[in-house]
Amino acid sequence: MTTTQTIESQDITVGGVFQSFYSVPNYQREYVWKTAQVEQLLTDILGEMPAQPQEGPPPEYFIGSIVVCPNGHGVLDLIDGQQRMTTLFVVLCAIRDRLEALGDTVETPVHGQLSSQSMDDWGKSSHRYRLDLQYEDAQGVLADLVGRKQVAGKLGTNSAENIVGAHATASQFLAREFGDDAGRVRAFYAYLINRVKLIRIKTDGVTKALKIFETVNDRGVSLDSMDLLKNLLFVRTKQVEFGKLKAVWDDLQAELRRSGEKPLRFLRYFIFSRYAVEQLREDDIYDWLKKNEAKVGFGTEAVPFARELVAAAKAYTRFLAGQGEDGQARPALQSMRILGGSAARQHLILLLAARHLPSDLFDRLAREIENLFFTYVLTREPTRDFERDFARWAAEVTSVHTAEDLEALVERRFKPARAALATRFSEAFGRLGAKDLQAYRLRYVLAKLTQAVELNAYGETEGTRWLGKYAESSAYEIEHIHPVTAGPECVAEFGDGSGTMTQRLGNLVLVEQGINAALGNRPFSQKLPVYTQSQLLLTRAITEKPKVGVNTRINAAVSELESFGSWTPVEVEARQSQLSSLARAVWDVPGPTPAGPGTQA
Repeated sequence: MTTTQTIESQDITVGGVFQSFYSVPNYQREYVWKTAQVEQLLTDILGEMPAQPQEGPPPEYFIGSIVVCPNGHGVLDLIDGQQRMTTLFVVLCAIRDRLEALGDTVETPVHGQLSSQSMDDWGKSSHRYRLDLQYEDAQGVLADLVGRKQVAGKLGTNSAENIVGAHATASQFLAREFGDDAGRVRAFYAYLINRVKLIRIKTDGVTKALKIFETVNDRGVSLDSMDLLKNLLFVRTKQVEFGKLKAVWDDLQAELRRSGEKPLRFLRYFIFSRYAVEQLREDDIYDWLKKNEAKVGFGTEAVPFARELVAAAKAYTRFLAGQGEDGQARPALQSMRILGGSAARQHLILLLAARHLPSDLFDRLAREIENLFFTYVLTREPTRDFERDFARWAAEVTSVHTAEDLEALVERRFKPARAALATRFSEAFGRLGAKDLQAYRLRYVLAKLTQAVELNAYGETEGTRWLGKYAESSAYEIEHIHPVTAGPECVAEFGDGSGTMTQRLGNLVLVEQGINAALGNRPFSQKLPVYTQSQLLLTRAITEKPKVGVNTRINAAVSELESFGSWTPVEVEARQSQLSSLARAVWDVPGPTPAGPGTQA
C-alpha cells in the first residue's frame, strides 16, 4: 500500500503564523541576519503601512514563504524561512519590551504569540515557546529574550550575537520611528500581525519539504512586479526591437543584482527623482506606470526608457558605493555610504535627481544631504517623514542648474529643515551614548568629529579628505577613556563605580590600534602620556589644546576644546558639551535659540 504525501499551501498573517509552534532542526544553518537585513525588513513593512488611519482595512504586505512539516509532537519543523521567522519572533519580543518600557497598559496578544500552553494527545500540558531553535549555536538566547533575562554575558557564537543584535536593531528602530508614543508602536504591531502575510507551505514529511525548499523562490513577488513592467514594455515595442529591448533589460537586472538592491525600491526611487511624485507604495508602482504612460514616454519609446532605467541603476549602484557617476570615489558620497550603512537609501532620491549637475555643484548638494540626513537620524525623525521630504524636493533639485539655483534651494529647504531640529539635535547629542546608535553609525560620528579637527588644522589633503580612513580602517579603534572594565584604581580616580558614564560619547575617542593596546584598562593618570603619542588631534586634545586652522565655520568649536588633567563624571559631561558644539559646526546645525521676548516662533 502506497502513501501519498500532500502539500498544503496557506496564505497566513504573521499573527496567524505565531498561533502554531515551530522548531528549527539542529541540522539547519545558524541565524545569520545582520543589522542591515533586520532594518530592511522593518523599514519595508513600515513603508507599506498607511501613515494615518483610513477607511477600510490597510493594504496587505507579503514578505515571502516558509516551508514546514510536522515533527510528531504538535510542533512544525521549519525547513525554510528560519531567518525571517526568527527575526519576526525577535521583533515581537522587542515590541513587547518597548510597550512595557513606555508603561503601556493596553492589552495585546503579543505574549501568546511568543509562548503558550500546549497539550499532547494524552492530556499532558506544557509551556512552550512559539519558536524553538534546536541548533547548539543558539545557546538558548531566544528563550532568554522571551523571558527578559540578561543575555550579554552568554554571547559566544555568531547565532547568539546575531539574535541579540537583531533585538537591539528592532528596539532602536521602534524608538527612532515612534519615539515615546505607545499608540504608534501598537499601530505598527497591529499592522505587522494583521496585514503582513506569508505563504506557509506544509508537507507531510521532511523529504518533500526539503524538495520544496530547493525550488521555492523567496523573492518571487518583487521580481514578478518588475516582470509586469518588462511585459508592458515588450507590448509597447515593435517585434523587430525585441532583441534590443531584451539586451537592455538584461543589463538592468544585472546592475540591480550587482548592487544587491531590491528592484522595486530602485524603481520607486527612480520615479520619485524623475516625475515629481511625492508618495507611491511599491504595490502601486505598476498601476502608476500604466496610468502615466504618456508622461513617462515608454509607450512610444520603450527602449530609450529602458536605457534611462539602466543609466539610473548604474548611478544608483555607484552612489551606494560612495562613487560619482564616473566611477570615481567622492568624499561626500563616501561619507553618506558610511552613514547610511547597508539599509538606509532615502538620500538616493535626491542624488538621482541631481545627476545632471556638474561635479562641484553635485558635491555641494551631497554635503547638504549628508548634514540633513544625519540630523534626521540623530533626532529620530521617522523614516517615512524624511523620505517624503526628499521625494517632494526632488523636482526642485532637477530645476537646479547654477550655483545660485543651488544656494537658493539650500536656503529654502535644507537650512530651515536643520534649524527646525536644532534644539532636538543639541539635546540628543548632549546625551548621546554608544547604545543610542548602531555600531557603524557610532564609528561614523567619532570619525566625522575626528576628521573635522584634522581638516580644520591641515586643510583638505589626501590624508584628511576621506572619512573612510577614520571610520573603516582597522588602524583606528574606539577607546573608552574611563574603561568599561574598571579596576579599583580606575574607580578611585573616576569617583563613580556605577559604570553609567562609560558609554557616553564624552568618554569615547578614536585612537590608533597600537596606542589602544598600550592604553588598556589603566586609570586616566596613566593614560595621559599615551594620548600625546596619537597623531589624531581630537585624541591629543584630551591632554593638549589643538591648534586652530583656517576653516572659519568650525574654528570657534575647535577653540572650545579644552584639555583635562583629571577624569571624573564632571569631565565626561564637559567633553560631551564640547563635542556637541563641534558637532553643530560639523553638520551645520545652528545652536538652539530659546524662545523669549521678541523671538519669533
